[in-house]
Amino acid sequence: MISGDDFYNVMCSMVPLYLAMLVAYASVKWWGIFSAEQCSGINRFVAVFAVPVLSFHFISQNNPYQMDTKFILADTLSKSLVLVSLSIWCVCKGQLDWLITLFSVSTLPNTLVMGIPLLKAMYGDFTTSLMVQLVVLQCIIWYTLLLFLFEYRAATILIQTQFPGQAAAAITKFEIDNDVISLDGRDPLLTESEVDDNGRIHVRIRRSTSSAATSVGPTPRASNLSNAEIFSIGTPLEYGFGFRPVSPAGFSAGYASSDAYSLQPTPRASSFNELDSAAASPVTGNIFRQPSPVVKMVWESPEEGHEFGDVAEKDLSFRDCGRISVEQGLDMKETSTNQEMPRALVMLRLILIMVGRKLLRNPNTYSSVLGLSWSLISFKWNVGMPSLVKYSVKIISDAGLGMAMFSLGLFMALQPRLIACGTKMATISMVIRFIGGPVLMCAASFAVGLRGAHLHAAIVQAALPQGIVPFVFAREYGLHPDILSTGVIFGMLVSLPVTLLYYILLGL
Repeated sequence: MISGDDFYNVMCSMVPLYLAMLVAYASVKWWGIFSAEQCSGINRFVAVFAVPVLSFHFISQNNPYQMDTKFILADTLSKSLVLVSLSIWCVCKGQLDWLITLFSVSTLPNTLVMGIPLLKAMYGDFTTSLMVQLVVLQCIIWYTLLLFLFEYRAATILIQTQFPGQAAAAITKFEIDNDVISLDGRDPLLTESEVDDNGRIHVRIRRSTSSAATSVGPTPRASNLSNAEIFSIGTPLEYGFGFRPVSPAGFSAGYASSDAYSLQPTPRASSFNELDSAAASPVTGNIFRQPSPVVKMVWESPEEGHEFGDVAEKDLSFRDCGRISVEQGLDMKETSTNQEMPRALVMLRLILIMVGRKLLRNPNTYSSVLGLSWSLISFKWNVGMPSLVKYSVKIISDAGLGMAMFSLGLFMALQPRLIACGTKMATISMVIRFIGGPVLMCAASFAVGLRGAHLHAAIVQAALPQGIVPFVFAREYGLHPDILSTGVIFGMLVSLPVTLLYYILLGL
């Protein structure tokens, strides 16, 4: 039975975090203290320093040789069941987009920022170790898997757009320039195709010359994708290679502001029409393009003419490709029934290169790996962290939780609507997040024999609000960002009473 003191301890742990979020919200929405540019600066500090250092602090102090096997197994089993079930559905229905979104909503909560202080107040200090173990698995395994799915989707759309029909089957090699860090389309991309004497196609992917010409500042970087990477959902509607599902409420009205929370260089408008311009042709022949979304290409070799009507070369930009009408999109989907893809190894190499480049630009990757490495050394040979390093880390990590919640408040204040995806879709996503997730975790926990306080902690952590990283991915790749942003914003408001309800019911 939950006593009044227990309830008070939970509130003492959570109210300060929500107060930081409320102050940030009021500072932008009501008091006008911070501008969008200033919010971006605060977010950069949180994303690049505060949260990665906070993550390193917790991971480095957790003993990896005393992992709770049943707890980890229950969490892994629940996520695996969801992924396998959605994969089967995806194979049958061809709904890769919804596989990614539903997996994100149902299985990836905000464990670091919300889970550690909440579970510690509810069930004691032992839950901190459990939550840290989940954070490590999320950062190293589940977020990497999610990134893999997003890059696979982006690569598939690229190939379907550039090489419709059977042409893609002849692709044997992708060459990606070093300054291309992702296929997410944050910068326009250009593909160049070369066909050898055996009919095999070699494809080079590089940044558009228009992007390079108008770029100011350093080479664009991938967002850090850390646990507090908050973006404004002010993303244009046409943010995608091809044809992503349109939300029931039509979220275009909420996607026109600047990218105040991006770690990319300052966003710039493009005066260059990627679809109507001509690109430099490969040295082996000339390429002629039509200024239309579905580009036909004629390859003229210096020796003899070869026509590859289905092979395309053009600049790829989410800003332009999204302008294709729904009718055109439907026609293209119908013609893609006979779409062939490159060999599995060719696709795998392309995706792994892109995933690797994204991870190498993610500060949270380094904090997780360094924290885990130090904990392995420290607890193996009983080596303590030098005081100089320990207190340097502590002074930044102490600000991590509060600043992460402050960033969430800024993020909420910059949005035109708290529920961007419409009431119906928001209701469905909340049911999946706060009912479906805990139910699946409960079933998986019983299956592996988890009982007592560990079972209760597993269920409550599954009812935490939507994680930030899935929304960052969704926003960058143009896949249902309205649904994920609603999960982050509205989920933060709903999660406290929901988790308290689970806490009371499990304590009866």
